Amino acid sequence: MSHPCLSCGACCASFRVDFSVHELQERGGTVPDGLVVEVNASLCRMRGTDHLQVRCAALTGKIGQQVACGIYEWRPSPCREFAAGDYACDKARQRHGLPPLAGPAP
Repeated sequence: MSHPCLSCGACCASFRVDFSVHELQERGGTVPDGLVVEVNASLCRMRGTDHLQVRCAALTGKIGQQVACGIYEWRPSPCREFAAGDYACDKARQRHGLPPLAGPAP
């Protein structure tokens, strides 16, 4: 069975993603510099997550059907810490007309 996130993507189209500039490649981290905007001297944000209709620039595919993260291996800490099936996941899914997951994914 495939991971529920591969057919969802709601979180990537629901939340602002802010993280430390130290996660950027230019600072020795892994997040590609071209996919972020500067917030201030210590924070940056994934492109597209501060738009009125949120959609991370790294997200590909159609929400609720088939999606992928173009930088999955290099994604920032807020994305790594997000848990499938938790409260925030269910709220994101609800925003996109998807049912909640039964519980945290493995």
